[in-house]
Amino acid sequence: MKQFAHLIAALDQTTSTTKKKEALMDYFREAPEADRVWAVALFTHRRPRRSINTTMLRAWAGEMAGIPLWLVDECWHIAGDMSECLAALVPEGVEHCRMSLAECMEEISSWKSRESAEVREAVHSIWMGMGRHERFVFNKLITGGFRVGVSQQLLVQALARLLGLEDAVVALRLSGNWSPQTTGWQELLLDERRDDARLYPFYLAYPLEQDLAHLGKPEDWFAEWKWDGIRGQLVARGGQVHLWSRGEELISAQFPELVSHPALADIQAVVDGEVLAWSEGKPLPFQVLQSRLGRKQVSAATMKKAPVVMLAYDLLEWEGEDIRRKPQQERRALLEALVARLDLPTLGISPLVAFDSWSGLKDLHAQAREHLAEGFMLKQRDASYQTGRRKGSWWKWKTDPYTVDAVMIYAQRGHGRRAGLYTDFTFAVYDAQRNLVPFTKAYSGLSDDEFAAINRWIKDHTLERFGPVCSVEAQLVFEVAFEGIGASKRHKSGIAVRFPRMVRWRRDKTVQEINTLDDLRGMIAAP
Repeated sequence: MKQFAHLIAALDQTTSTTKKKEALMDYFREAPEADRVWAVALFTHRRPRRSINTTMLRAWAGEMAGIPLWLVDECWHIAGDMSECLAALVPEGVEHCRMSLAECMEEISSWKSRESAEVREAVHSIWMGMGRHERFVFNKLITGGFRVGVSQQLLVQALARLLGLEDAVVALRLSGNWSPQTTGWQELLLDERRDDARLYPFYLAYPLEQDLAHLGKPEDWFAEWKWDGIRGQLVARGGQVHLWSRGEELISAQFPELVSHPALADIQAVVDGEVLAWSEGKPLPFQVLQSRLGRKQVSAATMKKAPVVMLAYDLLEWEGEDIRRKPQQERRALLEALVARLDLPTLGISPLVAFDSWSGLKDLHAQAREHLAEGFMLKQRDASYQTGRRKGSWWKWKTDPYTVDAVMIYAQRGHGRRAGLYTDFTFAVYDAQRNLVPFTKAYSGLSDDEFAAINRWIKDHTLERFGPVCSVEAQLVFEVAFEGIGASKRHKSGIAVRFPRMVRWRRDKTVQEINTLDDLRGMIAAP
């Protein structure tokens, strides 16, 4: 565990990609095999579910520190990170704990079946046997809040360089449904194997920021509508059909109608596409699709209320052959033939948008919302299907976001480097009776100087405090942007927005000039 804690410290202390890669390689070169597998699992978000609630952890740390729970919580709100706060509160002990990372993870996993008094003693003993930083990392593992500045692409590059393999090979072997408790290092990364359920690493596009003319000739590019759903891969091999999300979660149970048709069991193919709520030939709002996410099983009633389709836009494997290196136009032709041959109501194809000039495509782009799309995907006709986020041959060209002016009514302290600062704000607009109704929260989009100025203002204009949250006088107006909007029964406003962020602090506007709920409802109705 100490070795892993040192790795986390090394990764946290640098922004250099090269140094992070070297730290990862050093760890994977020297750590025991079981620790290496668990480290890969943690960096690829395969951590066990939380086995202790945080209230118990805070209470135990308070007992050891000799302070009440309310004071622990106040310390936490000021520190901004619970794991760091508890690591600092627990009295220093003798660093005698010699547990490896794998042993720590097995211990944590075992707590689900043990009595709380027994778990409490185990946590106390481990805390007292660790130094503060090691204890901090251990707390992150306990709470399930383990995050570190290592992208999966960086991890893949480090492992590929260490093992002398291609990046794509390592990325493919790390994908899919494997467990650090049942998979060894050799089996995970070094053995040649066939896994009929395994997906391919997704190819991700960068936002288009340059003028279209810089892309070259229009005839060298495909344009497709960019849909607002969830990315997925349909994997059909060996008579079995699986559906994976971009986060590499198996989501077949959430969308059984996409994997259950007998015709799919007769093919050997991997299809990349978008899962959408869909009815009468057009997409439904994302909120409809959201009702099916995260479920272990989906009822017939839910399937009826939220019908879905997968719109395919790439073919990665055909008749057992990896065809990602073939040009986009060849893969597209094979995909069109496959979808036409299957002729399934739940598997469509994302249509190509015809254009003969960049100016013509700009005119079509202005109509994206009329097609219930977010914009365009631009794909070079001769491009291969790559791994991870790459520039050059795929671009996403989104429409301008929706924007409204709203007033801040609540502020909440941030986390990490923002601990101690109010950075998470709740915004409201007027209803028909000129009452303020909250409709969204946002925490990004402003500069450090602006956050500092707003925090000074909050200190003088706070009305009430609720732990890390305070209500403030309704005076500061902000322009809030978001990508999508829909009706919602779960929110008081009746509105749900997607990806909200602050565009600017409107010092030039008063609260009397902010938008209304009717304005937001009009955005739902408008194309």
